[in-house]
Amino acid sequence: MRLTQYSHGAGCACKLGPSELAQVLGRLPVPEHPDLIVGSDTADDAAVWRRPDGPALVATADFFTPIVDDARTWGRIAAVNASSDVYAMGGTPLFALNLVAWPRDLLDLDLLAEVLAGGHDAAGAGGWLVVGGHSVDGPEPMYGQSVLGELVGPEPLTNAGARPGDALVLTKPLGTGLVATAVKRLPTEAVEPGGELHEAYVAGVAEMTRSNGSASAAALEAGATAATDVTGFGLLGHLLGMVRASGVAAVVDGGAVPLLPGAAGLLEAGFVSGGTQRNVSHVAPHVDGGDDATRTLLADAQTSGGLLVAVRAGAATAMVDRLAATGHRAAVVGEITDGPAGRITVTGHAG
Repeated sequence: MRLTQYSHGAGCACKLGPSELAQVLGRLPVPEHPDLIVGSDTADDAAVWRRPDGPALVATADFFTPIVDDARTWGRIAAVNASSDVYAMGGTPLFALNLVAWPRDLLDLDLLAEVLAGGHDAAGAGGWLVVGGHSVDGPEPMYGQSVLGELVGPEPLTNAGARPGDALVLTKPLGTGLVATAVKRLPTEAVEPGGELHEAYVAGVAEMTRSNGSASAAALEAGATAATDVTGFGLLGHLLGMVRASGVAAVVDGGAVPLLPGAAGLLEAGFVSGGTQRNVSHVAPHVDGGDDATRTLLADAQTSGGLLVAVRAGAATAMVDRLAATGHRAAVVGEITDGPAGRITVTGHAG
């Protein structure tokens, strides 16, 4: 049973493209309320709501089509991915509700039970509860969670706080979009030991199931000024949201960006998702420099990617070292500048 063959896309690459989403959201009113600390106006990862006593609440939802063929692993990845929006805001998850679409006439319900068990596994490891949810009979399998958390500190991390002179720290390697596309297109044997995709697949699953809790804690300790998680819009797409909201520019060193093993080779072999292609087109008018391969790698549609954190330059190396001690492949990948607001310059060569 190959779950990835029952979906048109894989993981966060199945999202609407950023240009398409902006077209739709631009028609909606911006929500306002005295207790709404973070809403939709800065394209942040989650909403933040003040409550009369106790830490502010952080709320998000995320779901997607299968990114791997193993049901339980897909469930773990989807749940970890959903929790990342809370961590990106400087929060910690409290509980979640499952979100499910399932083609019951095509796929056995025992597989769905495995998917949900994977979500419970991730929640248990991360310290939050899955307390219910909603399911529909749909044409494609989809799974995710709506997660409610609370802030760790007094203020949230947002897209809008980056300052010129800040360093940019990325806490996971890129390449999961390339790996997921290859999983869909190659035979099952490719991911098995000795297969051409085995090393990249194992590394990709390890990163996609790695919680961003440690990265969030390290960012808060380092005095981060802004943060976002890198998912379906790629590193460049999510950085574009940050520099726009903060009124700043950025420089990204493509050669400093960590990649999954074999990611550059998968790009050369043509395993580029439709979501990544939409990302490249969306950021093109706002990006200077970088060859086509580097831009594509930096726009690769990630699933359960790392955090992209703006932090004062003097604290960036210590943050990277702290994360390295816990197994994260974090790196300083660029800096925030005072150039034209919303501009990104790519230097170096990725891969």
